[in-house]
Amino acid sequence: MIEVYKDTKIFVACPANFATGGPEDLHQLAYHLRKDLGIDAYMYYYNFNDKAFNSPVHPEYEVYGNPYVTKLNEVEDDKRNIIIVPEVREGISLLQHFKNIRKGVWFLSVDYYYLSRFITEGFGLFVMRLVNKISGIPTKKPLLGAGTTPRKFLGNKLENILMYKLMELESILIYKLMDKLTNKYDYRTDPLLKLADFYMITSYRGMKWFSDLKPLYYLPDCYVNIRFIEESYKLNLNNKKNIVAYNPKKGLHFTKKIIKFAKDIVFVPIVKMTREEVINLLKESKVYIDFGHFPGLEKIPKEAAILGCCVITGKRGSAAFYEDVPIPDEYKFEDRDENIPKIVDKIRDCFDNYEERYKDFEYYREVARNGTQGFIENLRKIFVKI
Repeated sequence: MIEVYKDTKIFVACPANFATGGPEDLHQLAYHLRKDLGIDAYMYYYNFNDKAFNSPVHPEYEVYGNPYVTKLNEVEDDKRNIIIVPEVREGISLLQHFKNIRKGVWFLSVDYYYLSRFITEGFGLFVMRLVNKISGIPTKKPLLGAGTTPRKFLGNKLENILMYKLMELESILIYKLMDKLTNKYDYRTDPLLKLADFYMITSYRGMKWFSDLKPLYYLPDCYVNIRFIEESYKLNLNNKKNIVAYNPKKGLHFTKKIIKFAKDIVFVPIVKMTREEVINLLKESKVYIDFGHFPGLEKIPKEAAILGCCVITGKRGSAAFYEDVPIPDEYKFEDRDENIPKIVDKIRDCFDNYEERYKDFEYYREVARNGTQGFIENLRKIFVKI
């Protein structure tokens, strides 16, 4: 356990003005440390550009109301305090700037630990700079960065094409490079990781992968946004249509093959959508497919299941583990070309027998709905007030 004193402050490090699944988990961590454990927790926003933004808080996360800092001074670098950083290189690199504060790393994924090292330390840095340079698109942040996915573009046709190409490129890089990267970057010899006093892991896969890190705590990433849960109780299955939703940021190169094979099926990408638009799409779709690399516990498959979608995935990353993605094995396929007809048959089966197939995901929906309470219970086991 990690001891928390009456005057302990916990700082949760997060990139400023950035919104993806990882930063949302970090905000939820600080929120529940404060709300449910009564701990004095703060967001610690790094890389804040005060010339480009008035506040380091992304609008998506204002709802949490977490207090924040953008710098930590010598007074806060105290052994009674704690700093928790994400597993990407930008986050772990922060640890070297502190001497006394207790340091923790939260592995929100397995893959991005390695990919962010590749981007910041290896050839990936050159690739990142080259792509950002030749894109020529005036964004406030680069299109590619350590542990990130492409940002939103301005919206014209050329930019949309480039965006999809970048998503596909990142997906292919993950598939092709992971074996080599895990051999090249041995986490056991990482000098920055050794600076940490404790480690937390979001997935069952991660617990096995990083088993040599001690002490190691299981803290599955939080839960689906409350809006999805609220809408799930108002769901009318009669409004479902023969639509397949998918996330083009995940496994796009293989998903494109499925789309090409089944030209009569309607596939709708979740891209450039507000949260409400995503909700509306999932509420009317019968199927959600995801053949991405599942670096951790992916949120969209859980959101899709809660809103009544049959979920079909690959077997990469955490998707290979029932403990991380608890859906029947018949809905998981290796992303090989010879499996494409089987995948399409399963989609059609979900369309034609939707009411029966819907029942196959009851346990997954239950796990997703109860994510908040499970997260709080795990927090109480890890952070103990004395």
